[in-house]
Amino acid sequence: MEKLNFSIKINAPREKVYKMMLEDESYRKWTEPFCPGSYAETDWKKGSKALFLGPDKDGNVGGMVSRIAENIPNEYVSIEHLGVVNNGVEDTTSDAVKGWAGCMENYTFRDSDGGTEVLVDMDIDKDHAGMFNDMWPKALNKLKEISEA
Repeated sequence: MEKLNFSIKINAPREKVYKMMLEDESYRKWTEPFCPGSYAETDWKKGSKALFLGPDKDGNVGGMVSRIAENIPNEYVSIEHLGVVNNGVEDTTSDAVKGWAGCMENYTFRDSDGGTEVLVDMDIDKDHAGMFNDMWPKALNKLKEISEA
């Protein structure tokens, strides 16, 4: 397992950036670099289930089953990934998911020169690190664009 780290400076207050990251309409926009049509089904409260979903290459529903490990509004969000969704079916027990179940994805929001610095750190298996190294900067730039609008 590797840990990836990303950050971006956004010229908007933490409250707005946090809202743009989690609110349904803006979430769908900034996550497009990961999967066009992606969305989240969760209330974002600590301990809540979270489904991060989108269409797969065949048009079926796929994605991740996760849990909100922590949510301190405007400061920190931590997500624990538990499994996958394939064709609308949750899988948290197969051998395919055991290798990375429990991986964390964390967002930290800090005041920075009148704006906000967003820091992202995530656990990832080495086979997917390159893909996320390509997609995260694009997603964060999209978050910056909608937060500064």
